[in-house]
Amino acid sequence: MDKKTSERMNLGKLNYILLAVSALLLIVGYFIMSLNDIVISPILLAIVYVCLIPLALLIRTKKTD
Repeated sequence: MDKKTSERMNLGKLNYILLAVSALLLIVGYFIMSLNDIVISPILLAIVYVCLIPLALLIRTKKTD
């Protein structure tokens, strides 16, 4: 990646942790859906897609020099 792209993304450790938790919860949500539980899985998937993933991408961490 060039310098301009890396500055624009500016993802820190917290962002990657939140993205990893989001991916794990997506896997859990789809697994629960495969067990024919149509109450919990859509709620879990909606929370991940609407809240966690945007939160993980929008949180800014303090830059240390």
